Amino acid sequence: MKSAPFDPYALRPGDVEEPPATVSRAITRLGPGMVLAAAIVGSGELIATTTLGAQAGYVALWVILLSCAVKPAVQAELGRYTIATGETGLEALDRMPGPRLGASWLLWAWAATVLLSMLQVGGMYGGLAQVMNLLVPAVPVSAWALVFLVLTVALLLGGGYERVERLALVKVALFTLLTVFAALVLTRQGEHFTWARVAEGLRFRLPETGFATAVAVFGITGVGATELFMYPYWCVEKGYARFVGPNDGSASRLARARGWIRLMHADVAASMVLYTLATLAFYLLGAGVLSPLGLVPSARDMIPTLSRLYTDTLGGWVLPLFYLGATFTLYGTIFAATAAHSRLYADFCRVLGFFDRGDYARRLAFRRGFTVLLAVVPVLLFLAFESPVKMVVAGGISQSVMLPITGAGALYLHHRRLPRDLHPGRLVTAGLWIATIVMAAVTVYSLVALAGGR
Repeated sequence: MKSAPFDPYALRPGDVEEPPATVSRAITRLGPGMVLAAAIVGSGELIATTTLGAQAGYVALWVILLSCAVKPAVQAELGRYTIATGETGLEALDRMPGPRLGASWLLWAWAATVLLSMLQVGGMYGGLAQVMNLLVPAVPVSAWALVFLVLTVALLLGGGYERVERLALVKVALFTLLTVFAALVLTRQGEHFTWARVAEGLRFRLPETGFATAVAVFGITGVGATELFMYPYWCVEKGYARFVGPNDGSASRLARARGWIRLMHADVAASMVLYTLATLAFYLLGAGVLSPLGLVPSARDMIPTLSRLYTDTLGGWVLPLFYLGATFTLYGTIFAATAAHSRLYADFCRVLGFFDRGDYARRLAFRRGFTVLLAVVPVLLFLAFESPVKMVVAGGISQSVMLPITGAGALYLHHRRLPRDLHPGRLVTAGLWIATIVMAAVTVYSLVALAGGR
């Protein structure tokens, strides 16, 4: 008889595990942040961030740094709550007060944001298809998009968390190293880079051109709104919540929870360093290489334009590596985002009452159905619009709107639902408030400016 699939969402006494006691052991338990970084270092960095640098030069550098710096406070708080309680992210945020239609208004806002973010994923399919079309011109762009659609569905239907994590590690390591190296070379080229220009970019001035792109970049670089919702699920599937065990009120469980929360913070910090380096490198290359040349990635020549980031700094020999890196970067993000969204939409259906929390077979069935749907829809959107840059920017603006709402949800869980024994110190609480206020202020100002025709 075939055994039932293992349920990573169940809290069983037999799965309890003490947090790692050594640094080397702790490193082997990192992972959710790497999966998140794989989802992050993709369309936002390769497409939107470089486009902003090309449009605005160094002026909007502060937008990049602010975006990467403030959101991890919300990410860590959502991870803390899941580890402390064993509840999934949507299950927790479903407790938010306010209007309900089978589920909290916040969950419906998240669901709508993910649907709009399908434009981003569609833009990534388009960028990926353009890369392959340059390598194999006989196969049209639309056909390549369909090839990667089939590949995504086949890979995700046949594997779990471990497969997602392995691909994430390869993707993040490969292209991040290449891009950071290119940015380091850029800093030695006076015609492209000076520290005076960098200082200019830290003066909190708004760019005269590319304002809509700046709004999108704030929404999707660093940890975007949809990635904030993803992170608790990767913490669950890695085992952080399961290792803490059921809430039996014991001192040993409290100690385990604190230990796994500390590890989760290390995971958040490690991923933040990686995606901040990658994002900063992409922006500097866009500002230093593309902006002086007046080159802005567009619908038809996005990939050839982006390749100049590397060939103009490292030389023509790097072009094959760029194609390889761009393929891994874009596809890795498609893969990680589809894997996460399918899990969240399945859990959303569970919150709506379509199946019970302990019915993992039904959860898997819903997840597989959403895997197919969430792979097909972005490809259809790309085939309809065929403009990867505009699709990524549109998806990014929708994520900017969702950021302060997500921060408000994290604050509610922190102050109203989180067990008192697992509350962080005042400094962490202040950081959470500051992050939410900053996200709200940037979003409100940006929307007002966009409405005014900025």
